[in-house]
Amino acid sequence: MRLRELFTADAVELDLESQDKDGVLKELVGLLDLDEKSEGILFKTLKRRENLGSTGIGKGIAIPHCRSLVVNRLRLAYGRKNTGLDFNAIDSAPVKNFFLIIAPPLEVSNQYLPVLGKIAQFAKDPEVPTMLSELGSVQAFLKLLDEKAP
Repeated sequence: MRLRELFTADAVELDLESQDKDGVLKELVGLLDLDEKSEGILFKTLKRRENLGSTGIGKGIAIPHCRSLVVNRLRLAYGRKNTGLDFNAIDSAPVKNFFLIIAPPLEVSNQYLPVLGKIAQFAKDPEVPTMLSELGSVQAFLKLLDEKAP
């Protein structure tokens, strides 16, 4: 399965408004269109995961991820904040691109780790951070995934 097939246009936001890590996590969770209680649980789970170690992988990219009972299938979202913000990334650089991955605890398709790897591989392409920063529309993001992502 290709990454493009896992993203929907309504789970992509090219203009995140939050000014801090918690706010961005809440915005990303909001893209999944869950009920308020589920969003709260997911936010707390993501915060716990971030406290173990930042998911900021460098080059302006973070991949917050966790497993949670609030979803019954793998869910992905993407958010961009062109001004960047401190996400305690491995290279200490501000993070501008956020790929959210949420999976149920028991996942028959077992895609969680392969998808995490595919996003990391996509992010390692030296052209990708610049291409992400220049996106003008959600459709352009989906097209980029079609062209560049495994």
